Amino acid sequence: MNRKARTAEILNWFRNTQAAAETELNYSNPFELLVAVVLSAQCTDKRINLVTPKLFENFPNPSALAAASFDEVFSLIRSVSYPNNKARHLMALAQKLISDYNSEIPETVEELQKLPGVGRKTANVIASVIYKQPTMAVDTHVFRVSRRLGIVPSTAKTPLAVELQLYKVIPKEDIPMAHHWLILHGRYVCLARNPKCGECGIKAFCNTFQKNPLQEIINKP
Repeated sequence: MNRKARTAEILNWFRNTQAAAETELNYSNPFELLVAVVLSAQCTDKRINLVTPKLFENFPNPSALAAASFDEVFSLIRSVSYPNNKARHLMALAQKLISDYNSEIPETVEELQKLPGVGRKTANVIASVIYKQPTMAVDTHVFRVSRRLGIVPSTAKTPLAVELQLYKVIPKEDIPMAHHWLILHGRYVCLARNPKCGECGIKAFCNTFQKNPLQEIINKP
């Protein structure tokens, strides 16, 4: 089975079983999602969802966040990974939204990446979730799952390489939803160390599982 055929089968299974997949970060507007995604780098969504309610209550918009002191922001996010850097990024991000974007969240990946603390993955998330653009954010789950399944070649060894390969096999209209499908599959089924192959509904299409049902999966990133 070639990559396009395998991908089509996998997407069809997700479409029939998880049609309503969405981000697990809690937010009520684009600004809140942007803040939550910046905070989520190298941190769990569960942790971020514990932190953001108070943060959003105190700083509900760019103006409020831009006027905050470092200590005020840090005290609310101190339990996330790299709180010093993230506090500074959030304050600078808010200031740039005000000065350059009239407090609106940019729509393009290129403009989003001009914001402090926003890399390509974060920009792709915002463009996909908020603006429904065909952008694929490659986090550790997407990277691992897409390579294990064989919908990207093993030669794709960086997040950017995986992203570009996914664009070749996933129809443009499916990319925003496929982003969620792959993340959630990696988070709950295709785990890094102990994948739940017995519970996996797509193992029949998984390139790694078909080669060696367990050992290769456990040892591969």
